[in-house]
Amino acid sequence: MWNYQSLSRIDLRVVFLILILMVVSVVVIAAQSAPDPSFEGVLTPIARSQIQWFLMGWVVFIFCAAFDYNKLREWTWVLYILMIVALLGLFLTDPIQRVQRWYRLPLINIGFQPSEAAKLISVIALSWFLERRKMQSRRWSTVFSGLLIIGIPFILILKQPDLGTALILFPVTLVMFYFGDLRPRVIQVMGGLAFLALLGVAVIFLGIVPHEAVRPYATKVIKNYQFDRLDPNTHHQKASITAIALGGMMGSGWRNSTFTGGGWLPTPYTDAIFPAFGEEFGWIGMVLLMCVFYLLISCCFQVSVVAKDHFGCLLSAGIAVYLAVHILINIGMMSGFFPITGVPLPLVSYGGTSILATMAALGIQQSIYSRRFMF
Repeated sequence: MWNYQSLSRIDLRVVFLILILMVVSVVVIAAQSAPDPSFEGVLTPIARSQIQWFLMGWVVFIFCAAFDYNKLREWTWVLYILMIVALLGLFLTDPIQRVQRWYRLPLINIGFQPSEAAKLISVIALSWFLERRKMQSRRWSTVFSGLLIIGIPFILILKQPDLGTALILFPVTLVMFYFGDLRPRVIQVMGGLAFLALLGVAVIFLGIVPHEAVRPYATKVIKNYQFDRLDPNTHHQKASITAIALGGMMGSGWRNSTFTGGGWLPTPYTDAIFPAFGEEFGWIGMVLLMCVFYLLISCCFQVSVVAKDHFGCLLSAGIAVYLAVHILINIGMMSGFFPITGVPLPLVSYGGTSILATMAALGIQQSIYSRRFMF
């Protein structure tokens, strides 16, 4: 089940890129999370906490990379059922910050967000199912069963409510259906729905249709506070764009940001860490950071090409899209292209559950990569 000798065959480029992202994360968090203006230390308490999560993330990464991904077939439904139970259990807990997304773990007093793990487990379950149905991939029963596998966690996450996290499952499913060779018509319809949704958001964000004119129709489908996020003139939206603009070409320098450092940008070390980074390190820094993400996603998709079996191909493609969508949505919403939702920037935003889920996903990728020539 575990073969630690396989660690000698992992892609060291991925390890290097992960380390770069972790350094960026700690640097920005250390700049934006000072407990008070008089703090003069290098690492803030939150930055130290992030380092601890990274260390645990490396343990998870090594564990998953050494683990034979083929054994996931045997554990798929166990993981899936545990995921559903965890998501259902949230509705029996007291809300945290008026939503039911976290478990507060006793003794250690930290929050655990099962929806982060749910996204990865959904990818594993759908990969297992599509491999089993490879010879019947064009049947409608395969389509409906695949949609059901994703639809259950999608609805449960949506009810928390967490629209941003739930929507990530849609493009992941679309791409995995494509790799699974399902009916082209289904993929075309799903792609068309995604295009119409993006077009609708663009029409509102560009001011072609006034934001309030759409409210009576949109609130029949989504909640009022979710629709308010479609307003391009919210403080959070404007603050994110302003922070990026103030960074200019070279940035203000580490801990020299006046706008973000002055507290004008909400959550500068969680979901809004990209504009916080942009103000301090400028356009050049943001481009270099996006290049690191591009190389990481490129390496992930390369695993799909060299995977030795259909399960590995589907699983690695699903993980690659899962990570890519997080990156695109976070950077897009902080740059004013998408409405702001609770989607973290992988390995950069502060958050323990997100880090562990991302490192597990990358570890599984390396398990597939290191076993590409084993028969």
